[in-house]
Amino acid sequence: MQFQKDSLEFLKDLQKNNNRDWFTEHKPTFVTIQKQVKEIFLEMQTDIEKHDEIDKMKIYRIYRDVRFSKDKTPYNPRFAVSFSRLGKQLRGGYFLQIKPGESMLGGGFWQPEKEDLYRLRKEIEQDAVEFREILEDKDFKKYFGGKFEGDELKSAPRGFDKEHKDIDLLRKKGFVAIRNFTDAEVLLPNFLEELDKSFKALRPFFNLFSDVLTTNLNGESIV
Repeated sequence: MQFQKDSLEFLKDLQKNNNRDWFTEHKPTFVTIQKQVKEIFLEMQTDIEKHDEIDKMKIYRIYRDVRFSKDKTPYNPRFAVSFSRLGKQLRGGYFLQIKPGESMLGGGFWQPEKEDLYRLRKEIEQDAVEFREILEDKDFKKYFGGKFEGDELKSAPRGFDKEHKDIDLLRKKGFVAIRNFTDAEVLLPNFLEELDKSFKALRPFFNLFSDVLTTNLNGESIV
């Protein structure tokens, strides 16, 4: 099972013709492609569940909510899906976007809750060795460049030392690993295998963050 060239071609055409008249005319094509893509997403979930526990899958709609957006184009020319891990003990989530020229997968904590972000920062402030080990992990470096993506503060968060030796981590507003793909890579027969290898490479990252977010600074369980 793999993504087909006509899926990307449809999205490219939608980028050029992002209006309701064009979409209505080509909706039968979209419905057919959408069904194929959903089957691939379900296959992805099956693969992930061989090595992780998934709570739910969310397939993102192609229709945009333009009520509060400056961009009034009615469609988001992409196929996207996310998978949430199971329960309070297993934190983190997986994400995939298929979009011409902008396909990517990601995993982690994009906009963590205020309490979770504070807990992570306190752990980093106390001892960031295990966080550094994640960044130095050979598979994490291979697939994700050995770095956490995400927005950052310009200075230290309130209550933290701006001269702290791990200030680069303390300034993070989220912790996300991202891998980008070319259109050619998306269409390869082994693309789903590459996705799953990448998701497996996130496990040490998820395991550490899950451990931190389910314990206090003394290592005692809070769930």
